[in-house]
Amino acid sequence: MSKYELDRKDADLKKLATITISDNELFKELLDGVLSKDNTIRQNSFKILQIISEENPEFLYSNWDHFVKMLKSKNNYHKYIAVYILADLTAVDKENKFEKIFDDYYGILAGDKAMTASHVALNSSKIILNKPELQDKIIDILLNIENIHQGRQKELIKAYVIETLRKVYPEIKDKEKVMNFIKEQRNSSSPKTRDLAACFIENCE
Repeated sequence: MSKYELDRKDADLKKLATITISDNELFKELLDGVLSKDNTIRQNSFKILQIISEENPEFLYSNWDHFVKMLKSKNNYHKYIAVYILADLTAVDKENKFEKIFDDYYGILAGDKAMTASHVALNSSKIILNKPELQDKIIDILLNIENIHQGRQKELIKAYVIETLRKVYPEIKDKEKVMNFIKEQRNSSSPKTRDLAACFIENCE
């Protein structure tokens, strides 16, 4: 049983996130917790670290390598968690560590697992806004998802691509190229993708 009750579904995650900043023992338990086979412990640990990565990314930055190791894991739950945390940490990535793992991060899109690929697409908005110098490279990858992803849920992943493009659209240089991609998705076999494409066009064109 976890001393900090990480195994409780009603754990006060916000409170635990605040405590973590000054409690090394809890922090270590969270880093171990995201690797746990217990779903509740893993999810609670992830959510607490996610609160910290969003509100105080500098605190986690020194543990960058821990999350890179998770990103490269064969375990898709580990990958999923790392996709979120690393995207948040790009906000304080003064050493340009993300550039060194760029191919590993976006290589996930080329796999066949929608669970991880879709969230790489979704979290790309944070990376683009935190690292505008990578905007063109990332958008080119997202717009080429049709040829990159190898799984059967490619059309659904395009919905997550659209969500990211909507969030960063004001910052995008080549809006015509993006809009052409969005218009093509009005014929997608995924209802979610079709709906998001229509909404995007209505609000952005």
